[in-house]
Amino acid sequence: MAAYIIVDLLEISDPATFQDYGQKAGPTVAKYGGKALVVRGKLETLEGQWKPGSVVVLEFPSVARAKEWYNSAEYQPLRAQRMKSSKANMILAEGV
Repeated sequence: MAAYIIVDLLEISDPATFQDYGQKAGPTVAKYGGKALVVRGKLETLEGQWKPGSVVVLEFPSVARAKEWYNSAEYQPLRAQRMKSSKANMILAEGV
C-alpha cells in the first residue's frame, strides 16, 4: 500500500543551503522507491484556515519504505541540512 510524506514548508532561512539539499535529496528518495508528486507548486486553500508556505508530497511504495528513506544513512546528513536551512511540518500518511 502506498505511503505519502507530506511537508508543509513554512520558512526557508538559507535559500542556497536549502537548494543544495533539494538537489541531493531527490536521488535518495528514488533509491527507496519514492517519487515526488508535488514540489512547491501553486497552492489554493479551499476550506479552513490552513495557509501552508509551500507543500511537498513524496510517494513511496509502503510506509516501511518511507521510514527506511527518512531514517537512512544517506538522508540523515541531508535531513540535518534541511532542518538547519528551513522550518517545516512533516507527516507520513498511509494510502488506501
